[in-house]
Amino acid sequence: MTDPNTAIMICGHGSRDRQAIDEFLLLADGLRKRLPHFAIESGFLEFARPVIRDGLERLKDNGARRILALPGMLFAAGHVKNDLPWEINSFAADNPQLSVVYGRDLAIDFKLVRAAAERIAQAEAAAAKVEREDTLLLVVGRGTNDPDANSNIAKVTRMLREGMGFGWADCAFSGVTTPLVDAALERLSRLGFRRILVFPYFLFTGILVKRIYQWTDEAAARHPDIDFVKAPYLADHPLVIDSFADRVGELLDGQPAMNCQLCKYREHALGYERDVGAIQTGHHHHVRGIGVDGDDRLHHHPHGHHHHGHDHHVHDHGHHRPEDKTVDEGDRERRPARR
Repeated sequence: MTDPNTAIMICGHGSRDRQAIDEFLLLADGLRKRLPHFAIESGFLEFARPVIRDGLERLKDNGARRILALPGMLFAAGHVKNDLPWEINSFAADNPQLSVVYGRDLAIDFKLVRAAAERIAQAEAAAAKVEREDTLLLVVGRGTNDPDANSNIAKVTRMLREGMGFGWADCAFSGVTTPLVDAALERLSRLGFRRILVFPYFLFTGILVKRIYQWTDEAAARHPDIDFVKAPYLADHPLVIDSFADRVGELLDGQPAMNCQLCKYREHALGYERDVGAIQTGHHHHVRGIGVDGDDRLHHHPHGHHHHGHDHHVHDHGHHRPEDKTVDEGDRERRPARR
């Protein structure tokens, strides 16, 4: 029997792109339909309203005594490991009468891999017939300063290639790390494949996804002998909703199962040794609540740095440094520094 005092908070990144916000809200509505016995709110770290704190406050005001907070993100990089725990712990510290627990990212999940395969097949069905053995699949991730999160894109790429039988597959990123999509497409176009199929492994649209499609169009113009196909991103695919529902089930069972094995804040990841034990803090204060409607007033809740204990089931690394200072999905160009 469902506990009427338990509610769910879906925590998104936010975007200046109205379509991206609408798609996030559509996914939240899908989860409400899947879990009708729970009150569900959603909010954003930056660039959109409601902010996360507002959603949490609404759940509290409506009688919630236990709040399950879910990252609305695919992989655990800076936002999942730093910003969201800081937001959740800030609220929990101000409301000690509540139980606030924090779930894990969607991570690598067979449901999501199947959803990705269906989006890719959807793009193939709408294009001219080309055998998969003559097709190169390019899977594109957001890109972060976290090698564990970036490596997940490589793993998803390999699973899609072997599971679907493409002639070859590679991965690229929309920013922060390399290879970027434009450079990857130029290199891959020399491998001799009849088709290059570009799949953004993203939940929602936004500036970055639109830039990925633009880079694909530019590559197609430079290489008219290659068939470039743009696959749709994951969006509110039913298997994506299933994956979010699974994360809720983990929290209800008391098993959020955050993967810390390769976390650069706990272990000495090659090239990121200085990040071990860095301060965990939010860094979106300057853009929190700046909406897509042109209202640039800030919605700011001042809080200090935190030690994040496991009593709220938040991913605890001790102290973190805010390392992944990305802006709104490419609001300004974030190319990796050349070495």
